[in-house]
Amino acid sequence: MLLPSLAKKIVIEVRKLLDEDIIIVDTSGIIISSTDNSRLGNFHEGALLSIMERKNVIITKEMEITLKGVKAGINLPVFFQQKVVCVIGITGDPEKVSQYGELLKKMTELFVQESYYAEQIEWTSRALEAFVFDWLQDKTWTSEFYNRASILGINLNVDRQLILGSFDNLPTMTERELWNQLKQRQHTDKNNIYIRWGNNRFLFLLTPQKKHALLDYLKHLKTQMETNFSVNIYFGVGKAVKPNNVRESFNQADRALTVAQKTNSTIFEEDLKIEMLLQEVSEKTKREFVQRTIGKLTSEKDLIETLYAYIQENQSIKNTAELLHIHINTLHYRLKRIEELTNLNPKDFQSLVTLHLSLLLLEE
Repeated sequence: MLLPSLAKKIVIEVRKLLDEDIIIVDTSGIIISSTDNSRLGNFHEGALLSIMERKNVIITKEMEITLKGVKAGINLPVFFQQKVVCVIGITGDPEKVSQYGELLKKMTELFVQESYYAEQIEWTSRALEAFVFDWLQDKTWTSEFYNRASILGINLNVDRQLILGSFDNLPTMTERELWNQLKQRQHTDKNNIYIRWGNNRFLFLLTPQKKHALLDYLKHLKTQMETNFSVNIYFGVGKAVKPNNVRESFNQADRALTVAQKTNSTIFEEDLKIEMLLQEVSEKTKREFVQRTIGKLTSEKDLIETLYAYIQENQSIKNTAELLHIHINTLHYRLKRIEELTNLNPKDFQSLVTLHLSLLLLEE
């Protein structure tokens, strides 16, 4: 049976092509959509005849008197999978509107097919997301779990490498198109899984490959998506794991993605060093550490900028001054001022490590 929402959509689209009154009738003979709202919910005997006989029924002026709820025109049964799912009716002079009949019938059948397959794809996507969610919970693999995997075509016998991606906010239509392009890549390897993962995020469960090959693939994908959709794409990559240990790879990918979003890049968790430790520090501790160390610098933009440059240039006075376009004496003054405000000397190795950690936490 055709849903009223789809019937309404069909009427709206058909009306763009044909300036005639149109109705759509369900398999019980009730009008569920019409260009004439006064006919909604009415019984249409002519459409019921069309359903029962599985053929077009022309309604003449004379038949308006003998059949209930009809107007002159033509009624055409709409088929899907060899079953009548509804009837589309065109009101008007039968000789005039009949020429549009088969075209409208085929057009409506295409709408029904498109809606059905879109619903199937959406159902599969949701079922896949729900399955992966349960997979990540490290639950015992029951017979029901194996059955779900089989229905969804998921191979539970291959190793997996999880990649968590994200992108900036996009209009709904653009996001849908981006997601469709990502989904198309699933067909390149039947074992790979591509799913949405919350707002503006997606998750890949791939069969493991060499790091350089995976990096090349993600760089190409990032460039392509960013060019096509004018959006920033970020990837965090976990390590390859056994299929019953995907949660570990997911946590690694999540940790790497946090860094990737800050650097607008693709980050492999195995390459994280200091960032790996910082991810485990509580927000409260991060705030307290920043306040104890560089709290007085946070309102001094020039000093923060100087400290960043000094660390970036490996404590080179000459290179730092050139990078900041300032005189060397000005740089010495700023470094001295940093020491006065923090009690940490940037020229002392241990103090500089503390200052560096503080800047990393400040970024967070």
